[in-house]
Amino acid sequence: MIGTLLGAAALIVWLGLLFARGGFWLARERDSIALPGDPASWPAVTAVVPARDEAEGIARSIGSVLAQDYPGALRVVLVDDSSSDGTGDIARGLGDARLTVIAGKPLAAGWTGKLWAVSQGIAFASSPEPDFLWLTDADIEHAPDTLRTLVRRAEGEGRALVSLMARLRCDTLAERALVPAFVFFFQMLYPFARVNRPRGIGAAAGGCMLVRRAALERVGGIAAIRDALVDDCAFGALIKRQGPVWLGLTDRSVSIRPYDTLESVGAMISRSAYAQLGYSPLALAGTLAGLALVFAIPPALALFGSGAGRIMGVLAWALMALSFQPMLRFYRRSPLWGAALPAIAAYYGWRTFLSGWQHHRGRGGMWKGRVQAAVGQ
Repeated sequence: MIGTLLGAAALIVWLGLLFARGGFWLARERDSIALPGDPASWPAVTAVVPARDEAEGIARSIGSVLAQDYPGALRVVLVDDSSSDGTGDIARGLGDARLTVIAGKPLAAGWTGKLWAVSQGIAFASSPEPDFLWLTDADIEHAPDTLRTLVRRAEGEGRALVSLMARLRCDTLAERALVPAFVFFFQMLYPFARVNRPRGIGAAAGGCMLVRRAALERVGGIAAIRDALVDDCAFGALIKRQGPVWLGLTDRSVSIRPYDTLESVGAMISRSAYAQLGYSPLALAGTLAGLALVFAIPPALALFGSGAGRIMGVLAWALMALSFQPMLRFYRRSPLWGAALPAIAAYYGWRTFLSGWQHHRGRGGMWKGRVQAAVGQ
């Protein structure tokens, strides 16, 4: 009886996810679809890039920004956030007059490191004032037409913010096992189709965001989210107050940061998972219970259950594997990874628990030597 009830609950949840969650799993929101034409005139853009100890990839990243085939005015500001590996010197060595490298100030109280660096870059970019700010990370490499694509959508559709979910590296075994699921789970939380509706939810992907400068100023600037660890989604929700936003998958912008091991991917998950839950132990417990129902119960019933419970477990597991297929195709991974989604989800659950544990030990939000999670929450 218990098995039947659990199986029915899991199956109902999966039917709801597939048919009443904005089609998140179809991965249809892509930057190449329904792209408007060129604007009558190309607005001025300033790219702001925060960088902390990014010597290994900064030349590729900044080089790709400077190599944009963009007809309008483009300036680039790199904020060297107390790097110890010569990141700023490598960028200066590119010798492009459109690039300015500024030394970041010591981290101010109440700010996360990235947003503090971004705020300094935006302040520097205010003279002369650009029409758009292109906020991009130092570990992202862009195709030459990326900025054109962003501006065409922003101008053609009247968007206050256009953001691309950069294609993450997916080469090592750890990356192949965990990276497609990272984007899958992100879309489950923030269905892109709902984000892109004028009255939908607000979200963004922090690796590549083009925002209207005036819209950002009207909501109080980047300081309005100064302590956010999940800064991209906080930013998307902030800008949504000023106008429609758009978020989609892309092949144009790719992450060049390697996550070679389970631990390195796990650290990425743990850094912000508890912040996503509002630093709430109750929300953490509820999330882990939900993960168990949605991802663990179906395979458990399929393998060890009987009768109606087993049938519903099999069906729920099949729907789970089916829902993962579009993302696996996007990342060019075997469809067999769909059957492994329960095990993948179990690892994400473990790292989410560790995120809460680390926070309560005063080690939350660790990134490049900084503990960034707000203390006392």
